[in-house]
Amino acid sequence: MPRSSLAGRRIHIAGSINTDPHVATVAEVDAARDFVAAFVRELVRRGAGFVVAVDAEKRREVDDRPICIDWLVWQCLKDNLALRPAAASNPLAVAVQHHKSEAQVPPEMQRLWDDLRGSDLVTIENASHWNMNSKRLETAASLGDVLVTLGGDEGVLFLANLYHACGKPIVPLNFRLCPEGKGSLRLFEHSMTRVYSSRFFSVREQPEPHGWMNRINQGARATIADRANTVVSLLEALERPRAFAVRLLNPKHADFAAVDNFFSSIVQPVAEETFGYKLTVVDGRQPYETPRVDQEIFSKLHRSGVVVADITGLRPNCFVELGYALGRGHPTLLTGREGTENPFDTLTLPAHFWTDAGTIADRRRQFVEYWEASVGRPPLVPSEPLIP
Repeated sequence: MPRSSLAGRRIHIAGSINTDPHVATVAEVDAARDFVAAFVRELVRRGAGFVVAVDAEKRREVDDRPICIDWLVWQCLKDNLALRPAAASNPLAVAVQHHKSEAQVPPEMQRLWDDLRGSDLVTIENASHWNMNSKRLETAASLGDVLVTLGGDEGVLFLANLYHACGKPIVPLNFRLCPEGKGSLRLFEHSMTRVYSSRFFSVREQPEPHGWMNRINQGARATIADRANTVVSLLEALERPRAFAVRLLNPKHADFAAVDNFFSSIVQPVAEETFGYKLTVVDGRQPYETPRVDQEIFSKLHRSGVVVADITGLRPNCFVELGYALGRGHPTLLTGREGTENPFDTLTLPAHFWTDAGTIADRRRQFVEYWEASVGRPPLVPSEPLIP
């Protein structure tokens, strides 16, 4: 099987089941759980990663069915390890928990959890000592690459907004697990309107987002396997995370040709082929999603996963965009042609000053080394709560 575009991407499946069996019928709950099992199985087979909560297993009084799906996901991960590609990298899953989680692991899941948490397959992230759902959701949203929702209520909407603010795709499903106008059903209703569809996710090629939402709107007539495979196909078609390029764009500038060559031969291949991003440049040669060029720039910059800011030519607009990226807290890579006079405010930031000399392979290797050393550094101004 060729390497999937989902390999290494962290999928976050979130939601819950309403406690009223008239809202979430037994048949619909069972269908949703069967879907999750088939969906996780196929994602594991394609080398995807996961973000999964660790918490208590609350159940409905009326039929003893679990309200949340997190332990179902953990069980499916364990059951399908044999399907995982040999070349898949660890961790398979990032577990998000709080200080009481270990004591709340349900007895029937303790062996499973101990086996997983004691292996290289799982990395644990703790939401400090906060025993509140919002903090755990914030932690999960910072770790996940794609959000898939079903059921739920305000927590699902809050989580979807967190993902949207980071420019990460959201795929809502329409299992009848919550009241109309709530949770994932509310998200699904909006996503089925053409004007809103593209706000949920972007895809590499046709069909457009609205077309994809119509494809996954299959209902109970479709088999569980077909529904799961359709959503997996959508995830395969998603646009990759965005690496935004801040750079000299004036072709009349003396440094333009060198900068253009650096981005086309070094930055773009490294960003796209080595690290799995899509390099985005707003230079007027691509379709606009907004009415104004400045709005287009900052809208895409705002929701990018990483920013490559080249200060060659010392253009004021580049410094405005660089400042926005730093203030936003984006992972920001600072580059410039060798000999560029680095101004005081960026003088202490780790930078990669490039030259035209040397082989393409050597220049790419140098940029990869800089990327790996710099992309994970803390933001310039950390966002710290009043009470940690």
